[in-house]
Amino acid sequence: MPFPAHDPAATPSPVLDERIARLRELAAAEPRLEGVLLYGSWTVGEADEHSDIEAYVFVADAHADGFDGRAFIERLAPLKLAYTNMYGILAVVFDDLMRGEFHFEPATSGIAKIADWAGMVHLPEPGAAVLLDRTGALTRAAGELADFRPPEPEPTAQQLTDELTNWTLMLAHVLARGETARSHALLHTVVAPHQLQLCRLLRGSTRHWLTPSRALEADLPAAERARYAAATAPAERHAVAEAARASWAWSRELAEEAAARWGTRVPRRLHEEIGALLARAGAGAGATADGRQDAR
Repeated sequence: MPFPAHDPAATPSPVLDERIARLRELAAAEPRLEGVLLYGSWTVGEADEHSDIEAYVFVADAHADGFDGRAFIERLAPLKLAYTNMYGILAVVFDDLMRGEFHFEPATSGIAKIADWAGMVHLPEPGAAVLLDRTGALTRAAGELADFRPPEPEPTAQQLTDELTNWTLMLAHVLARGETARSHALLHTVVAPHQLQLCRLLRGSTRHWLTPSRALEADLPAAERARYAAATAPAERHAVAEAARASWAWSRELAEEAAARWGTRVPRRLHEEIGALLARAGAGAGATADGRQDAR
């Protein structure tokens, strides 16, 4: 599916547009910077009033160790929060509650790594995404991401089939142990994203591949959305058990559809055993007579 052309003038977020323009000005006036590259919703024409500002900031190698990224970003707008998150990225919250994520990297090695983004990052208009490029290297690297590369169907479907098998088995064991909160987390944060990716692959809707729940309401048909909804639950044991069984039924249907289309392998005997384990785990997850959750 092709991405829409990006028209900054049509972006329904003038505040974000102004902040990006300000970032361009600040970067151009900072001689220690060699390049700035935006990524995220603005670069693919999907930004709105709820969008973040996300960028890679490439610092000249000689200044990379001593560059104060937070001080630089504070010149964009006042900050309510700034910290280095678990991925080593400077995460900020501006005074108007806009979020921001900024990667500060040495220019030479950082720009070279952009080649590894192929298939994961798409920049339909690299010229709009590059806010600063003093050497031309960043523009060349970003240009390699202009064409959208959808995932290869057969190997991707096989990977996802295997992932769903493995993680749902773990979910079944954890549920049988009685760890409701952990089962709930596995179902929603590990199993569901793989499910949605396999569903998107089968439906030819891979545009939001890395965040498969994004724009789900617009990207997938109502029947698929209903299957996803049935595989979600509040963090109550009987509800998680029911959702886990619904989730596994959907996973198996998706895996069989992929096998019929692309010839991927399905470990059917193992799938049956996982289903039986989920059934046994769910058998002890009923509610009490007055409707309260059995706390066993």
